Amino acid sequence: MKYELVIGLETHVELSTDSKLFCSCGGHSSPKEPNDCVCPACSGMPGMLPVTNKHAIELAVKAGFMLNCKINQYTTFDKKSYYYPDLPCAYQITQWFHPICVDGCVEIGERKIGIKQIHVEEDAGKLVHDEATNTSFVDYNRTSVPLIEIVSRPDFRSSEEVIAYLKKLKSSLQFAGISECEEGAMRCDVNISVRPEGSNELGVRSEIKNMSSLSEIKDAIEFEKVRHIDAIERHTEMLVQETRRWDDVKRRTFPMRNKETAADYRYFPDPNLMPIVIDDEWLAEIRASMPATADEKTSLYEEMGIATKEASVLSSDRKLSDMFDTVVAMGRSPKVVASWILTECMGQMKRLELASLDIDAAKLGRIIELVESGEITRAAGKKVLSAVFENDVDVDKYCEENKLNAKVDEGFILETVRKVIAENEKVVADYKGGKVKALQALFGSVMKELRGTGSPDVIRAMLEKELN
Repeated sequence: MKYELVIGLETHVELSTDSKLFCSCGGHSSPKEPNDCVCPACSGMPGMLPVTNKHAIELAVKAGFMLNCKINQYTTFDKKSYYYPDLPCAYQITQWFHPICVDGCVEIGERKIGIKQIHVEEDAGKLVHDEATNTSFVDYNRTSVPLIEIVSRPDFRSSEEVIAYLKKLKSSLQFAGISECEEGAMRCDVNISVRPEGSNELGVRSEIKNMSSLSEIKDAIEFEKVRHIDAIERHTEMLVQETRRWDDVKRRTFPMRNKETAADYRYFPDPNLMPIVIDDEWLAEIRASMPATADEKTSLYEEMGIATKEASVLSSDRKLSDMFDTVVAMGRSPKVVASWILTECMGQMKRLELASLDIDAAKLGRIIELVESGEITRAAGKKVLSAVFENDVDVDKYCEENKLNAKVDEGFILETVRKVIAENEKVVADYKGGKVKALQALFGSVMKELRGTGSPDVIRAMLEKELN
């Protein structure tokens, strides 16, 4: 019998706000020391009342627009009751009865993934375990940091679809300035079941909690698929609705606890927080502040003459896209800028093991200007770019100090050409014997002597004239 996967995702995204969801403590930028960013409100001290962060609500609405959701203009907060050491109030403030966004969708290729809802909630703290002393400590810095939870419909049928969805979600959230989606700021709960192909019945569901690595999510889904099918066909175990965790060392999931139901959490409206009414004027202001989406950016770049593959890469990362837009706005050619970013800049990022492109756009624009005007060679431009990445040098000053000007005296170039020819008799003989590649070897030697300066066209012309 053939089986199909049925997968739904609950994606928790940390919002890019300057303060927490219900107090003025710092938001998404994590402090260095444990419990540095805690106040009586977010640590659950008696008598302290929460005050809702307006910016968090606006970011949640932006996420709703981005995911084609209906925005609920009347929305409320509720208490989700459960006890855990990293939850100081013994309840989490979330949205159960009136979530802020509902009924959206995301297109991945030809597939459309339904979005059941987006709701705003506060994050919990973090337990830190010390194995040496067999002790656990609680860090409340993360407590009450604003999150949105994006709940999909169970519309995924493969791990590949899940990964494509998460990549698109991350790119879109970054572009809209909703979340940085880095360093654990985007975490996913994966709900999985299997059923016979053609069946409309849902199987027994397992939930894999708190995953952030795309490769681990893919591996966990594939493991669960095999485990569920083996349980059905070979009776290797009794499937139960449960929460599981992924062990990256053993490359498998393990049970944590039976899956809770809504009744277990005893949801009820939070009496300390007033309902939020998003009137038409406020809604229009939020919509007007929405930036272009990644898909819109891709289409725009294609209109500029950038190939689809390159346009997709540029629009997949907010910093790459911002760099491209800024340098093109300086008057540089879109195709030339795309080439420098995707080839030279990304090459430097790989060499230096950098996660993102953080150099000054004006410096990249100046390097491109110098190369395109013929003032320095492309090789010299790459050398300057490397220095910018490593030491953030001043472009013009670096070119002057290192004598990278391509407009070298032609008499000096000719002298260098003759010197290289005299010192490489065998290569010269190879060239005269019909080995065309020997000319490139001589050209490389001249460029090395000139330290990347001088016009390549002038050097080649002089070499050919002297050799012939």
